Amino acid sequence: MAAAARNTLADIGPLRDNPDYRRVWAGQSVSAIGQQMTAVAVSVQVYDLTGSSFATGLVGLFSLGPLIAFGLYGGAVADRVDRRKLGLIGSAGLAAVSAVLAVQALLGLGAVALLYAAVAVQSGFFALSSPARSSMIPRLVPRHHLPAANALNTISMNLGMTVGPMLGGILIGAYGVRSAYLVDTVAFGATLYAMWRLPTMRPLGDAGRRASVLDGLRFLQKQPNLRTSFLADLAAMIFGLPRALFPAIAVGFYGGGPGTVGLLVAAPAVGALAGALFSGWIGKVHRHGAAVLAAVCAWGLSIAAFGLVRDLWLGLLLLAAAGCADTVSMIFRNTMMQVAAPDEMRGRLQGIFIVVVAGGPRLGDFESGTVAALTTPTISVITGGLACVAAVLLLAARRPAFLRYDARHPTP
Repeated sequence: MAAAARNTLADIGPLRDNPDYRRVWAGQSVSAIGQQMTAVAVSVQVYDLTGSSFATGLVGLFSLGPLIAFGLYGGAVADRVDRRKLGLIGSAGLAAVSAVLAVQALLGLGAVALLYAAVAVQSGFFALSSPARSSMIPRLVPRHHLPAANALNTISMNLGMTVGPMLGGILIGAYGVRSAYLVDTVAFGATLYAMWRLPTMRPLGDAGRRASVLDGLRFLQKQPNLRTSFLADLAAMIFGLPRALFPAIAVGFYGGGPGTVGLLVAAPAVGALAGALFSGWIGKVHRHGAAVLAAVCAWGLSIAAFGLVRDLWLGLLLLAAAGCADTVSMIFRNTMMQVAAPDEMRGRLQGIFIVVVAGGPRLGDFESGTVAALTTPTISVITGGLACVAAVLLLAARRPAFLRYDARHPTP
């Protein structure tokens, strides 16, 4: 029974054997919950102040620009400086923004422009420090623990995405938006403590002195395996992510309303969390390239099937299956990037990864919305899922070496 549990449940070896990683993981988990609470609070406050869904939607737009710009720049900085210090600066900046949000709520300023500005600055601090925090992991845990560490990081992220909005809603309903901002500010103490306890993480060798964004893009262009992993993720996000259609689907497929939209939005995150919790088998897989393409293909097929069903619970199950497949893909893609890339390039590759993660879903919103406007939501969802599968098959045909990628002999 114990052996079966070890082979099924997430491997906690990185937490058990590495105190530094354990503190970082715990701090990021607490902070992720707090940040999602703040995200809910900002949306609620903007809508309360304006009564406009358009004004509320602008919150995402104000966060996207800094996320892309500082994601690329932050990756280059992470390869030049002490990553521990950069992580500290980013966490302190995020805590300061949460404190500003709490103060404006306590004072009742009611300035929507201030909220937009805070979201933009918050996004910039996150993007600046995220590559540093991600590229720390290979120096905190041994190589054989990297798949498990990435699975645990996925658990941390999805705990924030599921628990954070729920707790935020409860707190906001009981005590107002200021309570969520205050809790988020205090929660950053855990991340700051974890970063403070880390050893110095300066760049290895002299390469960090001349690190540039363009060098990172050139490196990725010359490394077919890493480039293919990025393209596979873009295929999933652009063609197989119909989140912009969820309001229309809730009404047209299921005869529901806002509550149904909430269930549709939450289902992939719940599936992603389940996939990470039951990831004990991940460490035994060595063909990471084949695993990435199989997972993205499973995502596309799940989304296409979702477009065919009209039973809500079956639809939610298919979205959860897609989220689970996405988790598997993310774990292997992150591991490939951390193992196959040299340390002096990891920050810049993590920065590019942030741009892909941030930009892909936005392009997916445009693609699914455009196809739905020209045809129907049903056709948009089904063709998007099938297009994702077709893109994966094309990548496999054009890059057969990616299918043979072996984590025991990694090549970028």
